[in-house]
Amino acid sequence: MTQTAPHQSDAAEQQAREQAVTDEVAASFATSTSDRYREVMTSLVRHLHGFARDVRLTHAEWETAVDFLTRTGQISNGRRQEFIMLSDVLGLSMLTVGINAPASRGATESTVFGPFFVDDAPEVQLGGDIAQGAKGTPCWVSGQVRSTDGTPLAGVRIDAWEADEDGLYDTQYEGNRTAGRGWQVTGEHGEYRFWSVLPTHYPIPDDGPVGELIAAAGRDSMRPAHIHFKVTAPGHRTLITHVFVAGDEYLRNDAAFGVKDSLIAEFTEHQGGTEPDGTTRQWRQVEFDLVLAREEQP
Repeated sequence: MTQTAPHQSDAAEQQAREQAVTDEVAASFATSTSDRYREVMTSLVRHLHGFARDVRLTHAEWETAVDFLTRTGQISNGRRQEFIMLSDVLGLSMLTVGINAPASRGATESTVFGPFFVDDAPEVQLGGDIAQGAKGTPCWVSGQVRSTDGTPLAGVRIDAWEADEDGLYDTQYEGNRTAGRGWQVTGEHGEYRFWSVLPTHYPIPDDGPVGELIAAAGRDSMRPAHIHFKVTAPGHRTLITHVFVAGDEYLRNDAAFGVKDSLIAEFTEHQGGTEPDGTTRQWRQVEFDLVLAREEQP
């Protein structure tokens, strides 16, 4: 039996019915007491419904998406944020960074926050060791925190965290170990300095829904070697950034799209020298200044 195309009036009726659903849901937010909430939710509904119409979303695909998001929530906890990782691999994190940390002449560029930050990192004094037993080549990390006008920012908090030589953060190990992370307060000239380990590239965790997404796409799951920084100073935008290791093979293929040329630095190799554990062996050194943009006045 030969099938015929839907009558033009049928297609118009179908389109009208679908649009009516979108309009009704969007209108349900009109009574919000927050203008911003109403703006965001109305736009979300219209774009989400538009996506479903654009790809003609099937019921089976909708069920798969619901299951995916459910499992993403179930695997997330205080030490693993699967939703942040999902945001990273979809590029939403970097887009949000770009929107909220616009270019500011002279300021260090921002990049993704990542899923491995924790609030209870230990305080480490200037010159201390944040590695705390993390495996890897010792690395001396130092620099100055200052404002874009050159003013050193003394007494401000700087958090740092990274993976060990096996490409694992402390939160990925069993138990509640703390290693490869810490925070300190900058010195009177805005200086920071600490021992850590040379970071290495690593794959994003593949044992959850985000790993499934990456595998289904046939994408590379690697992140290039980097150290995370978060710097908070009064009157300035909070800086979330990385320092990437020059020469890493994944700098041009970051699963989280977070690499910026200005954030790539040389980790100079040294032979000999006294290390945090009192031994003398090979070590690395990187110096990287962190420059903060001032908050715009309302």
